[in-house]
Amino acid sequence: MRCLIRAWHKHETELRGWLVGQLHDSADAEDLLQDVFEKAMLQGDRFCSIDNVRAWLFRVARNTLIDRYRMQRHQVELPDNLSFDEVEPDAVENLSECLPRVLLELSAQDREVITLCDLDGMSQQHFAELKDISLSAAKSRVQRARRRLRQTLEINCQVRMNDVGNVCCFVPREAVK
Repeated sequence: MRCLIRAWHKHETELRGWLVGQLHDSADAEDLLQDVFEKAMLQGDRFCSIDNVRAWLFRVARNTLIDRYRMQRHQVELPDNLSFDEVEPDAVENLSECLPRVLLELSAQDREVITLCDLDGMSQQHFAELKDISLSAAKSRVQRARRRLRQTLEINCQVRMNDVGNVCCFVPREAVK
């Protein structure tokens, strides 16, 4: 624990200055400084094996500051009588009947990536390896194919979304035979 005390005395003033600069309030900065010290103490003997103590202390201070900001986010109380539109299960089930036909209307590449990654559950990493492309390229292909699938569903099945983004209505199409 001596290494903690030595490191703390060496960096405490600089940490305090940085926190005051971030918070513009010395009392809040002192509170956060105590939180950082507590986290350092919780490290126990592991603290002495940290290579760059100053960097570690500042990273913990920054993360503690971020956590504080997250806790201070304004939250709005929702009324008890709030209503929302639920998706009717039948709408989604019926929409799944449109999917095979719409898939046939996509390009072979889009159909393959949607089928493998979304319908069959293949990971995008595995798809990338299968196609000998980077993971980034595979993710891009999936996103583009999903966008084109959605556009095709909106045009050909007249799919409409409600205010919360759920399917609310569509025009069924004849199933593929």
